[in-house]
Amino acid sequence: MALEKELIKYYRSLGLEIHTSTKARGHQGFYVRNRIDVSKNIAPERVVPTLLHEFAHYIHSKLEPQMPVTGGSLGVVFDVKSGIDEYEKELLQVTKLVDRHAKFEVLNLHKVSVKSKILECEKVIKQKYPKFLRSKKFKEFDRFIKKSEARYLLKYDRVKLLSGWLFKKTRIISIDSIERDFQDMPKEFCAYIRLKSYQRRQARISGKINRLKKYYSKPAELFARFVEGLYLCPLQVQKTAPLSCYRFYKLLSEGYYMELTGVFQILQSHNLVE
Repeated sequence: MALEKELIKYYRSLGLEIHTSTKARGHQGFYVRNRIDVSKNIAPERVVPTLLHEFAHYIHSKLEPQMPVTGGSLGVVFDVKSGIDEYEKELLQVTKLVDRHAKFEVLNLHKVSVKSKILECEKVIKQKYPKFLRSKKFKEFDRFIKKSEARYLLKYDRVKLLSGWLFKKTRIISIDSIERDFQDMPKEFCAYIRLKSYQRRQARISGKINRLKKYYSKPAELFARFVEGLYLCPLQVQKTAPLSCYRFYKLLSEGYYMELTGVFQILQSHNLVE
């Protein structure tokens, strides 16, 4: 029997409701109230890891019923009261092994690119205003922009303007066409508006990275990716997280993780875990 079908059969024998034909709320999968969904849109090789990941959430919620609300705790996961920081350090490294997105490589590249564009804009401004500082008011620009519709671009990259009383006319102004939309605007001021746009983009990227870091560092997610990793790359996980692996397998053999023991027996029968 294929591993995927064997796991699903085992899960259902425990009373879990399993769905593999939904979009899983836009994710690869999710677990909630004895129900596991695996997205129909994920690659075939991601089905088993997702089944393991969501089942780990199921086990964690049995160990710690408030986990879906609190995010769980590694103290409960590993049944320890001290040394929790060491487990966390190991599992963060395992997460990076298991999920390439946890390294934020693409977001960090975007952040570097945006920072470079901010410096380019600053260079243009300083050609005429050498004392310009991003941290201080740009008085010359402020005087110019007061009567210009371009002031809306200080908050938005694209704006639809309405004019006329009886017959409304619309005009769209954009960061991408400042020079065409405002031909009387000095290039330094155009650069300043773009600088503000890039700063907004930089803040959005930083905000997203911070939100993802918070998500990936939740004990519930750390544990789920750890279980996933023991299937995907067991030798690398054991090398990366020796303390966590030792404690996990000890507790697994003692029945602490309840029905997760059955899952690992299935994986062992397929020679997929150590």
